[in-house]
Amino acid sequence: MRLSVAVWPPPEIVEVLGALHRAPGPQWSVPAQWLVKLRPLGTVPERLVPDLVEALTEELDGAPAARCRLGPRTRSIGQWLGVPVSGLDDLAAAVFDATAPIVAVTHPQPFQADVVIARGRVPASAAGEPISGGWVADRIVLVADRSAPGRPRFEDLAGFELDRPA
Repeated sequence: MRLSVAVWPPPEIVEVLGALHRAPGPQWSVPAQWLVKLRPLGTVPERLVPDLVEALTEELDGAPAARCRLGPRTRSIGQWLGVPVSGLDDLAAAVFDATAPIVAVTHPQPFQADVVIARGRVPASAAGEPISGGWVADRIVLVADRSAPGRPRFEDLAGFELDRPA
């Protein structure tokens, strides 16, 4: 199954993302797909899920919540259009430390957090649209992507609560 360790944006950020201009051409993602991946794990045998949950539970115990910021502008990421998300570098590093012994790192480094809002033939003019918003990420999830063409379907397999600031 395809797995990721991610953060779901709250409804007010989903609303901000939904207000972005959608030019014709690319395949625009829908709110059910708007997660912020801390680490894409790729295709992982189901038998490794308990080990991942245990490792993430230990690593994230007592970890502080993260203040996340969108923007300042949309950007091209190869064949994707993304909205950068800052504030997750420390959590992403902890997730990589916890999961690398279980699932080899196959995705490009260094880490960059984005919400992917479009795929395919994204015109260059689509990048650079201003966007801003912020939230406190106080929960990380291990997510299974069970999507089929035209039918996004993500399932949270485990959640890890983070310590909110006082």
